Amino acid sequence: MLQINNQQIRIGIVIPQYGLIGGAEAFVFEMTERLARFSDFQIHVFANRWRKGDAPVKFHKVPILPFPRWVRPLSFAGFARRRILPLHIDIVHSHERIFEMDIFTFHGIPHKTWIREARKKRMSLFDRTVARVEKKGICGEKQPLILPVSGLVRDELVKVYPIPEDRIQVAPPGVSLKRFSAIDRPKCRKEIRQRFDLTETDVVVLFVGMNFEIKRLDLLVRGLAEAVHSRSNRCRLKLLVVGRGDADRYRALAQELDISEHVVFAGVTREVETFYAGADIFAMPSAFDTFGLVVLEAMAAGLPVIISDKVGARDLIDSGYNGIVLPSSLTVSDMAAALQQLEHPEKRFRMGKAAEKTAAYYDWDRVAEQTADLYRRVAHEKNACGSTAAV
Repeated sequence: MLQINNQQIRIGIVIPQYGLIGGAEAFVFEMTERLARFSDFQIHVFANRWRKGDAPVKFHKVPILPFPRWVRPLSFAGFARRRILPLHIDIVHSHERIFEMDIFTFHGIPHKTWIREARKKRMSLFDRTVARVEKKGICGEKQPLILPVSGLVRDELVKVYPIPEDRIQVAPPGVSLKRFSAIDRPKCRKEIRQRFDLTETDVVVLFVGMNFEIKRLDLLVRGLAEAVHSRSNRCRLKLLVVGRGDADRYRALAQELDISEHVVFAGVTREVETFYAGADIFAMPSAFDTFGLVVLEAMAAGLPVIISDKVGARDLIDSGYNGIVLPSSLTVSDMAAALQQLEHPEKRFRMGKAAEKTAAYYDWDRVAEQTADLYRRVAHEKNACGSTAAV
């Protein structure tokens, strides 16, 4: 039984890569570093690779067999179980598909749905293996509490799996407000604009992403072109693209649309906060995005956002108040109209302030407190049931 009143609760966090580049990785790192500072928890991270933070976290290596490819998900799930079992972990909170856990934060959508509907591909042996591990973890004898990161993810999950209502609840990620309050915004704004030859009167639309195609950068470029060419005078809209993708393809598109001077590619950066400070609007009309942490970051930086309703962060947006949510079937003209709306400085300022206020509710410290309360509740439930350690 769990002795939650007399000793620390042992929490096992499962993630293939901890503290490295990626949305889920950033989510887990930010939350775990905070949870490890709670005196009633002892945090163990089970990962294949990791970057240590400052918090007192104990790491355990989980091997992954690289070949053949279809063995990878099975090997991680199997080795994770072997590493967890002898440590008598009280609560296993996984952010990856494994065979058994108490809490499962779901960052994606059901793998079959992703492959067949989002990627438009046939299921390979690797994909079938991933789906098999996923199903066992969700529908096995020990049904975990499922925490989808957005309502969009929840809706896709319940289409595939018979998850009881009391075993699923949306738990969006957080944002570090200190990252934005610590910077000198006017100074960063001036520096970014000087670096990329943008003037103070330019209305800068920021795009941040590592998958230009899925995030529909082409639609944004075309929408910008329509907005630019609809004006008789010189339009001040400029697009600043941050991230990795086929930049040459989109440069060619901008040239074809005669807006080359309105589109700037900045590449990958580790100082994204300064780019938010240098922008006026954030836009990401993704074809599909389970949450979109960059949307929440942009809001925390005080930017009004333009997204499609296929972005999970739509849960945070009251369209017309703190941003604009466009239908997934949006056209180039829809995109252009949204950009033109936010050309007006008063509207941008009003929406940006509202966005910043919304983001404050999702500060990582608050999210960690909520997660800690969840851990304590699960521990009490297991203790009441006389349950032994997970996995």
